[in-house]
Amino acid sequence: MAEPVRPEIRGWCPGAHRPMMAADGLVVRVRPPLGRLTPVQATGLADLAEAFGTGFLELTSRANLQIRGVKDHLSVLERLAALGLLDDDPDFEARRNVILDPFRHAQDADLAAALIEGLRGAEFAALPGKFGFAIDAGPERRLAQTSGDIRLESSGGGLILRADGQDLGVHVSREQAVTLALDLARWFIASGGVGPDGRGRMRRLLGSTALPAQFQGVERPAAAARPITPGAQGHMTLIAGAFGQLAACDLRALGSVATALLMTPWRMIALEGTAPGLSPDAITDARDPRLGVHACTGAPGCPQATVETRALAARLAPLVKGGLHVSGCAKGCAHPGPEALSLVGRDGRFDLVRNGAPWDTPALTGLDPNAISDVIRR
Repeated sequence: MAEPVRPEIRGWCPGAHRPMMAADGLVVRVRPPLGRLTPVQATGLADLAEAFGTGFLELTSRANLQIRGVKDHLSVLERLAALGLLDDDPDFEARRNVILDPFRHAQDADLAAALIEGLRGAEFAALPGKFGFAIDAGPERRLAQTSGDIRLESSGGGLILRADGQDLGVHVSREQAVTLALDLARWFIASGGVGPDGRGRMRRLLGSTALPAQFQGVERPAAAARPITPGAQGHMTLIAGAFGQLAACDLRALGSVATALLMTPWRMIALEGTAPGLSPDAITDARDPRLGVHACTGAPGCPQATVETRALAARLAPLVKGGLHVSGCAKGCAHPGPEALSLVGRDGRFDLVRNGAPWDTPALTGLDPNAISDVIRR
């Protein structure tokens, strides 16, 4: 097993081998193979979060899990390896960004497995850490709002390959889908899609560079599905964590009743059947007001935040009619975009942005956290 790599302060998505430092310790990201956890793995992760972290796991928008507050990185790596949740190669782990529709068919999982195996090639080492693939081949696209630079999607004519930034895709058979998706990734690298800082996205490249004819098509992807919410969804039950966090005890409880847990890019976990009794941190009701609120880690967990965020977000959630974002600083990590109301931490107080992003000009500044409820009600 590879030795743990000294973590950087910030600047990329953390991994298991390459965690990121925060004020409360290391952030270690776990990428379950094909977005699937066995009961043993779920129980093991719950134990890790309690023994070496904060006792909570973060659900990410890339269908991964994060353990925060880690102080003993080497012990966590050893246990992840024993659970089958650690790649031997840190570079391969960083580029194994393939998101599957959690309601997928077995043949879609086969596509993902073949694509991941193809990404082992050293020629793909240059792919940026945030560059990703989406496999969304159901009759409705459930991943339409999920990040993916190269997409295998359903359409009226079957399966298509579509570069993010293009409205249309090219028809592909299942036999050639992985080969062509990898060819498109090779073109991205060869065409200068990766910047000097190692970053880059397909949509940005296509803003200045024409896509080769072989990847241009006339097939429109299938319609997007309705937004997924917690609770019963067909034969599945989806469980969200309040503000993207799930208590370790809840993950352990889910593992005790499920044959497998499927990670989703909606910061939810899907399991077959009915969820067991869970803590108040878990959300199984689509009407829960916390679902309309975004909140980052905040202080004291994040070194850039000077305000506590999640307890305030929970207090304000029932008072808000539209969307709310409680951000520890102007970076807006929990929701990098506009919202009806954004509360942005600054020097121990909050600025209020209406219908904008955390970095936009605030309508009010210097709000006392204890008096914000009155401002929200106005």
